[in-house]
Amino acid sequence: MPQRAWSAKRERQYEHIKESLEDRGYGDGTAEEIAARTVNKERARHGEARTASRSSIDDISSGRRGGLRSHRGPGGRTKAQLYNEARAKNIKGRSTMSKAELQRAVDRHG
Repeated sequence: MPQRAWSAKRERQYEHIKESLEDRGYGDGTAEEIAARTVNKERARHGEARTASRSSIDDISSGRRGGLRSHRGPGGRTKAQLYNEARAKNIKGRSTMSKAELQRAVDRHG
């Protein structure tokens, strides 16, 4: 569901992504969530959003990434993403953990 802050271009982008995901077999809710996250990330990358996370700005674009870190593929989440999840779960010692340690800690506190 497009948001009011989105331009007409972003609404078209959202609909295109959502329809594409539904054609590939994703459910309505999942397709809407992925499409909204993708559009919001692109808005952040182009300076259209009020706030943006470091991973939204510094990472390669969603289109070029193509699901490399979709939480299922071989790469999984980035260290920065894992660190942010660990911070949200208030995991102690996260600043000195490696990516593998962060992965295990986040999964344990699931």
